[in-house]
Amino acid sequence: MRKLQFILWVLMLGVVVVLAFKQQQLQQQMQQLLMPKSAPKTAVANTSPATGVSSYSTTVSKTAPAVVNIFTTQKVEQHPMLNDPVFKFFFDGQQPQAPEQDATSLGSGVIVDAKGYVLTNNHVIAQADTIIVALQDGRRANAKVIGTDPDSDLAVLQVDMTNLPVLPFRTTPAAVGDVVLAIGNPFGVGQTVTQGIISATDRTGLGINTFENFVQTDAAINPGNSGGALVDVAGNLVGINTAIFSKSGGNMGIGFAIPAQTAMSVMNDLITNGKVKRGWLGVEVQDAKANNPTADIEPNGAATKPAGVRIMGVVAAGPADKAGLRAGDTIMAIQGKPIATAAQLIATVANTAPNNTLPLLVQRNGQVLKMEVKVGERPSKQQATGQPNNPNELAPQQVPRQGMLPPELERFLFGR
Repeated sequence: MRKLQFILWVLMLGVVVVLAFKQQQLQQQMQQLLMPKSAPKTAVANTSPATGVSSYSTTVSKTAPAVVNIFTTQKVEQHPMLNDPVFKFFFDGQQPQAPEQDATSLGSGVIVDAKGYVLTNNHVIAQADTIIVALQDGRRANAKVIGTDPDSDLAVLQVDMTNLPVLPFRTTPAAVGDVVLAIGNPFGVGQTVTQGIISATDRTGLGINTFENFVQTDAAINPGNSGGALVDVAGNLVGINTAIFSKSGGNMGIGFAIPAQTAMSVMNDLITNGKVKRGWLGVEVQDAKANNPTADIEPNGAATKPAGVRIMGVVAAGPADKAGLRAGDTIMAIQGKPIATAAQLIATVANTAPNNTLPLLVQRNGQVLKMEVKVGERPSKQQATGQPNNPNELAPQQVPRQGMLPPELERFLFGR
């Protein structure tokens, strides 16, 4: 009898366990039915299909502190009419006194060395009496000019400060399609970051600087961004923002920056020598195909070898004159490399250290001659003409920037 009761208790206990398990399963199924279905992975939007990056905040937090605002002041003398005798006549010989005023200007700069060296554009600080550098952390300091290079529109400043954030140079050239960020102080509104890509490299012939190899970007660059940083997503300095192509004075998606490699080379020369030493031939040149646009095109439309660069004039007793080059000669190659444009020739010679010898391939009266020229040191405009350097003398009207417009309009647009 007891054995039968034990068996019944075991069976009842088993039924209870089975019922409890079934009830738990039923509850789990009900919870799954009541829970909202999650969207399939393919329905999730990707904010940046190419890279999967939805934010550049890490890059900005690392680079923005090294980009500074630059404030300059310049004493504006009284109007010259106040010294005019006819003007004085109407004041009974008493000359009215007009107080001097401070003209202010805004720009940007980049801290590139813990010793306080700041890179900026020459046109940002040209003719300034006082230069103030303002950091993102609120600190300010007067800056001294270490050196300027109007031909590349670069200048090096130095501030006496410690614990400075530094932006490293990118060691490899930028490539078309690279994502970049432009950091600066447009219109004086405060530090601003814009994003774009590298649209083109090695832009020359724009007439902005004497020596050009600009990086072009569609990242928004506006007045006040001059001297600011163009950085890659890794936080390296790609270039120094310099100019925009605009008919309105504002951004139109075409901005130009001086490549980091050029900026670093110029900076080192200015710090070490106080000036940039460049090679010089002493010739006035023009693209050979300027007079004959089809000079490097065969009848079937195929491209031939570059037409070369034609010498329009030779400086007396200059390096080219001493080497026997004449007006009318066409330089076809330098060091065995074909030369296609005047900008290419100028850049090649400028990058050659003075006193080095360059082998040339020259076409004269239908004959090809091999010649050698000992490169001289390019004189500044002041040395050559007695006139001060003017970095904007070749600047076209369609590329407005500081220092390129009438003073009244310039003050309105740029705050100068």
